[in-house]
Amino acid sequence: MALLDVVRRISALVNKLFVLWVILAAILAFSQPDSFVWLGEYISLLLAVVMLGMGLTLTITDFRRIVERPRDVVLGATAQWLIMPVSAYLLVVALSLPVEIGVGLILLGAAPGGTASNVYTYLAKGDVALSVTVTSVTTLMAPILMPAWVILFAGEQIQVTFGEMFQEIVLIVVIPVLLGLTLRYLLERYSPTTAKVGLSVFPVISVFAIVVIVAAVVGGNVENLLTASGIVIVAVLLHNVLGLSAGYGTGVVTNMAEDRSRALSFEVGMQNSALSVAIAAAFFSPLASLVPAVAVVLHQLTGPVLATYFASQDDESLYETTIESTE
Repeated sequence: MALLDVVRRISALVNKLFVLWVILAAILAFSQPDSFVWLGEYISLLLAVVMLGMGLTLTITDFRRIVERPRDVVLGATAQWLIMPVSAYLLVVALSLPVEIGVGLILLGAAPGGTASNVYTYLAKGDVALSVTVTSVTTLMAPILMPAWVILFAGEQIQVTFGEMFQEIVLIVVIPVLLGLTLRYLLERYSPTTAKVGLSVFPVISVFAIVVIVAAVVGGNVENLLTASGIVIVAVLLHNVLGLSAGYGTGVVTNMAEDRSRALSFEVGMQNSALSVAIAAAFFSPLASLVPAVAVVLHQLTGPVLATYFASQDDESLYETTIESTE
């Protein structure tokens, strides 16, 4: 058990410093691109590893919640499916983005929720169960909805078909998630100790995989970064802020409890940007993959800031209640 505790602590430290690893990888890839370009061939495989890790975090109970609380799950998933793709397209038009960058932003908007949304919901003292369930639903629906939105908004500018994207997303998302879910069930049933070790180790592997994906994209886009970084950062940041705000607003307007509104804020505002990178790398130009790669970094900055703000609101409320009770 002592060894397991050490593994958990190392895993927690690696996850806590995730943004630092991403930034360091980006800097190294930018300064030594030739050392990282070759990794681009393995982006889809690396993402499949990340999605396997997501599957390991899920249990059958997570899916039972769909039946137990369908209203909130449907509202959260629908908000994710509608708000982010539409806002991405509107930003492409409003900012007059070049075709490749526009496709990258639409890919990002059409992506399902990312696992980071679950982490930040927890830190924000939101409803983690709702967050995990909505992430699972949007991920499993991604093979249908992601290519549908991309073709609707960028169909005239791309050559890829719905079927090609559907197949790719099934291979690198759905199958690994279901495999991870099944693997966790079997391990917890027949080897609980191994399951605990796996759940502690795999987050580190997932972080490493995402860091390598970012390095591969940056290494292959050094020239594009020098010429297009400003507009890319503006577009990704605006898209993220719109999503976080609209997600929270959806919860408020539909009379959800505060913790559920917070969950929706992260579910809607934070996409699986690594998936967008993989699809862009597989079917589009390197410049298209730059947008979601930037999102990998920015989302890990805006997420903690908003989570800290939400948590501080609870702390402030508790403090005011304590003061009132002593008067």
